[in-house]
Amino acid sequence: MKKTVLGAEEKDILESYERGEWRPIKNPKAEIKKLREYARNTLQKDKRINIRMSSKDLNQVQVIAAQEGIPYQTLISSIIHKYVSGYLLEKKRA
Repeated sequence: MKKTVLGAEEKDILESYERGEWRPIKNPKAEIKKLREYARNTLQKDKRINIRMSSKDLNQVQVIAAQEGIPYQTLISSIIHKYVSGYLLEKKRA
């Protein structure tokens, strides 16, 4: 039998599961329907914009996007969507 080798992220997920941090969804069909609607609304891109930003910021966004394996425009769009939806909040500095 071949031994399965887990990556760091997979190990984190397994340990989280073993600690009992995962809970079943009460109504999986409704949850799937809701998430599909979120994805449909998020992925529907019907407007084009042009923005100016610093080279440093753009380079950092491109690095993060490459690490995530997505195009940088998609990352920027996702950040904007999360912010306007209230899922991305500004971090208060001391």
